[in-house]
Amino acid sequence: QVQLVESGGGLAQAGGSLRLSCAASGRTFSRYSMGWFRQAPGKAREFVAAISWSGPRSSYADSVKGRFTISRDNSKNTVYLQMNSLKPEDTAVYYCAAANTYLSGSYQSDYDYWGQGTQVTVSS
Repeated sequence: QVQLVESGGGLAQAGGSLRLSCAASGRTFSRYSMGWFRQAPGKAREFVAAISWSGPRSSYADSVKGRFTISRDNSKNTVYLQMNSLKPEDTAVYYCAAANTYLSGSYQSDYDYWGQGTQVTVSS
């Protein structure tokens, strides 16, 4: 069982930055690939980024490639999402998720555990 708690959301101006964190419980965190998803008001939840067990491999949605960076610190059981050059369209609730596999994909069904989400609001 893995419990996930996101933090770091808030209000940012367009062009600014935020860093989200997701703290995981459990001693087997390093054996889970991790992902970030987001859901804007009135829209479906969408994939943002994913990272493999030890972090050498990652993938991104085209909409955030070059602006967002996913990373993890297995000694702290934490995964991060550094968000730079924020745009108003990045406004959403951001969720982290864990998958019991080496490198998870962009489908929500790939993931076994989900956090409660953290709100990110970007003003123009």
